[in-house]
Amino acid sequence: MSNLILSILMLAGAALLAGGIFVLRKGINKKQGWLMLVAAAVMFANVGIGLIPVPDSNQPLSAQSAD
Repeated sequence: MSNLILSILMLAGAALLAGGIFVLRKGINKKQGWLMLVAAAVMFANVGIGLIPVPDSNQPLSAQSAD
């Protein structure tokens, strides 16, 4: 499920990046273009954070673990 979410974030980030560049080059609404580029950067940063490996000791407990 996590891979699906990260893939969707990458696709949305790429679409925002392309759209932001298109809007800036057209000169339609420069503020909206810059906001789209910032949103794309935030999405790419979220994907980068989600891909950082964590040690096994920090993993959440599974439902099958017995105490």
